[in-house]
Amino acid sequence: MEAQPFTTKQKIFNFPLIKIILALIVTMALVIIGQQVIGKLLGLTSLDRNYRNLIKGIFVSALAITGYILFFKYYEKRKVTELATNNLAKNLIVGILIGVILQSLTILVIYINGGFNIVAVNPVSFIIIPLTVAFTAAILEEILIRGILFRVLEEKLGSYNALIISAIIFGALHLANPSATLVSALCVAIEAGILLGAAFMYSRNLWFPIAIHFAWNFMQSGVFGAITSGNEKTESLLVTKTVGSVWITGGEFGPEGSFQAIIFCSIASVILLFLCQKGNKIVKPYWKNK
Repeated sequence: MEAQPFTTKQKIFNFPLIKIILALIVTMALVIIGQQVIGKLLGLTSLDRNYRNLIKGIFVSALAITGYILFFKYYEKRKVTELATNNLAKNLIVGILIGVILQSLTILVIYINGGFNIVAVNPVSFIIIPLTVAFTAAILEEILIRGILFRVLEEKLGSYNALIISAIIFGALHLANPSATLVSALCVAIEAGILLGAAFMYSRNLWFPIAIHFAWNFMQSGVFGAITSGNEKTESLLVTKTVGSVWITGGEFGPEGSFQAIIFCSIASVILLFLCQKGNKIVKPYWKNK
């Protein structure tokens, strides 16, 4: 039996840009509404502000995951395997290790150059706020950028084109951050946009880039007490002072804007892309499949 051709309506709804816009609207609407509701409910309790934010972060993250799964399950009529829990422990452990190592190497270069000074050590409870921010941002941003934008674009444009476009957009979104410049946005696009996209290509599972993203941000702001993407410092385990060349420290944007961060993350990206190529995980653009 011959397959029936797509109707005009089906063609419109399967167009990548339409799919991306609808997925973003549904997912973000669910997150924003849920955030407001849980915020009001937690405001009625006597819980400490840090713990309220922690619960809110968990709730919002769960909503983002649920919204994504439900949208693509019914919109694309498929099982959403990119958030499957198969090999969850492996993806999380390896991803966290990669993020921890890359961020630690970045800070190590600042330290070797005499620009990283530990002023004091705070109680462990001080990591609650950066922990909450790190895992919430990692889950939301990976679902939106790698899960929706990159994955949908990849289906039509192929892996490398989708990787470049999603990385540029990811970097550009950071231009809205305090102390951001075109150079810092380019740094984010190269070191994070490419790395996290390559991580998804390799694993075909969002938990892997989520883990890398989380560990990078948490180590940066929660442990080393550094500025993250130009935002104000939060509470952290270590109270530190960073001085020295902007090329090494990243200046007011933080270590993400440093030269060594680009180098270390680019090396990791090249390794992952090599493994993707070797494992035949690269998707060709649709015009090369004709």
